[in-house]
Amino acid sequence: MIELFLDSPAVFGGFLFVLGLLVGSFLNVVIHRIPKIMEQEFRQQCQLIDAPVDAPMPKVPTYNLIIPRSACPGCGHAISALENIPVISYLVLRGRCKACKTSISPRYPLIELLCATLTTIVGLHFGVTIAAIAAIMLTWSLISLVFIDADTYLLPDSITLPLLWLGLLFNLNNVFVPLDQAVIGAVAGYLALWSVYWLFKLITKKEGMGYGDFKLLAALGAWFGWQALPSIILLSSISGAVIGIALAILAKRGMGKPMPFGPYLGIAGWLTLLLGSSLQQLIFNGVPA
Repeated sequence: MIELFLDSPAVFGGFLFVLGLLVGSFLNVVIHRIPKIMEQEFRQQCQLIDAPVDAPMPKVPTYNLIIPRSACPGCGHAISALENIPVISYLVLRGRCKACKTSISPRYPLIELLCATLTTIVGLHFGVTIAAIAAIMLTWSLISLVFIDADTYLLPDSITLPLLWLGLLFNLNNVFVPLDQAVIGAVAGYLALWSVYWLFKLITKKEGMGYGDFKLLAALGAWFGWQALPSIILLSSISGAVIGIALAILAKRGMGKPMPFGPYLGIAGWLTLLLGSSLQQLIFNGVPA
């Protein structure tokens, strides 16, 4: 198989695209369910705090990334395997539930196509290497985090913390940067936004961002080293400001509404993965003459 991929980039690209579609379908589940799992766990903890010491544990239905099966939110129709084929099922069903004809959000096939496209891009960029495996895993994680934060203003520890450790583990073998730069990057990434958070809070008496943002930047520092942090912060800040102002104007929602920072960190992190030092040079030195 490896020899086939090495000899035929087209076959390798096709494999990556199909793999990305399949994983993208699973990422739709991750994006939808992880915030709900977090909410369920929080409610259970609150019930335990308020309950008497000898009270029995409350029974709740099993809810995780596998159980229960995906179902139509309108009528509860369980999605069959044939109805769950990435993109194709959506087109065949014309974007509607087979049972009740409720519209299905086009976001589901779009995330599948996005995952397939980005997976193919990074896979072909790095070739048949350990770096490609690492880059694809990072890409899948960032897609999940970007959409979860955009929906709920949450960056789950169940994704950000494993992502940090994965970055350090891959860099044990200098996959992206030497380990010492990765460790410093993780520490500096966390402290950079932590410091901004507390400075903003002391000045305004308000919270400007969440701790999930600190952990995501720490994870990106673990992957790309401390040298990449200035360009990641600058790019995410500029893109966040531009897109935030545009959304405020187009949606007429006002400038005071909170805006998640995680999606812009995720985009900046993925561009750093793909462009590396070229991105830093472009941002800080401009386009060479």
